[in-house]
Amino acid sequence: MSRHPKPPTRDESHETSATAPVEKPAALIARALAKDYGDGPALHPLDLRVEEHERVALIGHNGSGKTTFLRMATGLLEPASGTVMVFGEAPGSMEARRRLSYLADTPTFYEDLSVWEHLEYTARLHGRSDWEQRAADLLGQLGIYDRADDLPTRFSRGLKQKAAIAMAFIRPFDLMLVDEPFVGLDAEGKEALLELFDEASSGGAALLVATHELGFVTTTQRTIALRDGALIFDGPSTQAEARGLVAVEGAAETES
Repeated sequence: MSRHPKPPTRDESHETSATAPVEKPAALIARALAKDYGDGPALHPLDLRVEEHERVALIGHNGSGKTTFLRMATGLLEPASGTVMVFGEAPGSMEARRRLSYLADTPTFYEDLSVWEHLEYTARLHGRSDWEQRAADLLGQLGIYDRADDLPTRFSRGLKQKAAIAMAFIRPFDLMLVDEPFVGLDAEGKEALLELFDEASSGGAALLVATHELGFVTTTQRTIALRDGALIFDGPSTQAEARGLVAVEGAAETES
């Protein structure tokens, strides 16, 4: 008698396939993601998931690795090791770029384009043909409609941030990564940004927002905290708990 196991019958094969574990899709998955900058690790090996439709705050003292992580997730920075995927695609790939919008901590603009021209360029680049009313609505919501024809390179820090916010929201996206969006904003701008976050969440987008505005954690389902490049907390958080997570004696003065 043969000692080899029998091949499964048609029914057994179907049952094996049906019960095989299948990983649930996620907006973002990092596995052992790490980065060094020569003088030491900027991000220790990190395992992290952001689910579809999830709203997450990313906190940590300056230099904790928040910007480093976000830049690797967008494909702007190469990891030293590990992987990160955006809806199952490599960062920087056409599909990942189609589904991800990134609001950086330092806005950049073309020298010779007005705010309106930036919005048109961004919208058309991402296939949005019905962009004009959306652009007008965004600028009105952010309080800079009357600056639509001005060059954002000549704006103050706060006005540049509002123009960058409009650019991030003019295009379609399923995941938005945001780095310190409240810096430089007045009360009107902060309120408008929170409204835009709410609209994006209601529309089904996932949000991962790195911020020092710890009150923001109360508007999210989950808080992720980094300290010296390492994950120290992942779960729901109150503002007081978040304050304790970022209170590090002798923290570095500059973000990695």
